[in-house]
Amino acid sequence: MGYEVDIIGIGQESKSGDAITLRWGDLYGPRDRQKVVIIDGGFRDSGQIVVDHIQKYYGTDSVDAVISTHPDQDHINGLEIVLDKLCVQELWIHKPWEHNHNLASKFADGRVTDKSIGDRLRRNLESASDLVEKARKKRIPIAEPFSGLSLYGEGELLVLGPSLDYYESLIPEFEGMPGVKSTHGRLLSELMRTAKGAMKIFSSIWGKDDLNDEDTTSAKNNSSVVIQLIVEGYKLLFTGDAGVTALSQAADRMSQEPDLRFIQIPHHGSRRNVGPTVLNRLIGKPLPQGQLRNMIAIASTAKEGEPKHPRKAVMNAFTHRGVKAMATRGITIQHSYNAPAREGWGPVSPEQYHWLYEDED
Repeated sequence: MGYEVDIIGIGQESKSGDAITLRWGDLYGPRDRQKVVIIDGGFRDSGQIVVDHIQKYYGTDSVDAVISTHPDQDHINGLEIVLDKLCVQELWIHKPWEHNHNLASKFADGRVTDKSIGDRLRRNLESASDLVEKARKKRIPIAEPFSGLSLYGEGELLVLGPSLDYYESLIPEFEGMPGVKSTHGRLLSELMRTAKGAMKIFSSIWGKDDLNDEDTTSAKNNSSVVIQLIVEGYKLLFTGDAGVTALSQAADRMSQEPDLRFIQIPHHGSRRNVGPTVLNRLIGKPLPQGQLRNMIAIASTAKEGEPKHPRKAVMNAFTHRGVKAMATRGITIQHSYNAPAREGWGPVSPEQYHWLYEDED
């Protein structure tokens, strides 16, 4: 048994996106002794790149499951081509427009109805709605990936979050919705997300995170599917654009054994999504300089995505926890165990610790 994970190089300029392919099982044997999964498809023009990668390196046109973590354009748009070009056995995707029961009561505008909110969600999230319709026309089974769902019920690939209740609590705060009756403390978060500071030079101290535990990512990001894969004593974690709250809930459900070996750095390395407490729970506390964990972390970033993607403070936070942290910067990075060698592929050096870096104040 082995596995291979490919973080596809999305974004040759400054716009980062996410597309991940993975397979596990007997990677030296026939296709029926393997499972193949796609998590997100990047932008629309990324879909063909994902298809070509599956065909060339996995040697198949068949995919056991395609998973849409959340309906942001840089994650979902490429999946239309994936469904067109590959034989997909299942589609995992949330359908927020079907979670509109009693939703009108959450909004200050008394003129809205549950139906109008459902219609608004379908219009606002057109890419997700279109993908669901395409799957239905192709008779591809659809499942909503809430916590506890696993591929073929075997538990190897397990959804840790979001729970149904948490997901439905986020829907009223999706972009484009009418004003909610109560912001539940998110007004400050929204101001923090939109405020921009002047650039300044930061000096790092080993073991000290230049991050905080405030959850300032969007509700839609926190609705991201968080997935655990366990193969042959290796645990891998895929996070989409999940933020502090969503990751903390996933940590509650994550298996304690075996040790974590791979983690997707959420939201292309944005500083809005992780903080010291949740990183300590998922990975462990910072280690003395020079000590390493047997763990790799990868952020999917555009070639020219810096300084926003990835944030140096985020890469430092993984590095001083003994993790080999990397960013794709527009190239594809493979992480594997007991997998066939690929001609022309070689190792990628981990990020060096950033003792001095420029960022917003």
